[in-house]
Amino acid sequence: MKKPKNTRHIKLAFPLAALIVTSIFISGTKSGSINDDDWVAPKSVDLLKNPYKGKAEATAEGKKLYLKLCKICHGDRGKGDGIAGLSLKPRPKDFTSEKLQSQTDGAIFWKLTTGKPPMAAYEKILKEEQRWKLVNYIRVLGKK
Repeated sequence: MKKPKNTRHIKLAFPLAALIVTSIFISGTKSGSINDDDWVAPKSVDLLKNPYKGKAEATAEGKKLYLKLCKICHGDRGKGDGIAGLSLKPRPKDFTSEKLQSQTDGAIFWKLTTGKPPMAAYEKILKEEQRWKLVNYIRVLGKK
């Protein structure tokens, strides 16, 4: 059986289409549709209480999770300067900032849970207890 001569064009079509779709998504996030001030958690989550607040063992587990999942974008010290985050728009949040640290544990937990591109949603990746422990460690970063 003879192969068609123009299979090269077909082989390039799918990757090219994927690249175009990705570029459209990324350009949408760069256009200002997402900025530092528009991601506000619902007021109702401010009432959520962190069941692991003040528990050193839980905070240590949160640190392990942070180093595995968050450090790459948010950096070693949580300043939003991780290697993978340098090209993201918007840039990863600085966990040490007063603006972030002034949010309730419930608000931070909600943001970890729901995500907002380019920030991943961790609802299906991490158990609820893991997300709360991560909140604990984010609090520690604000004290460094």
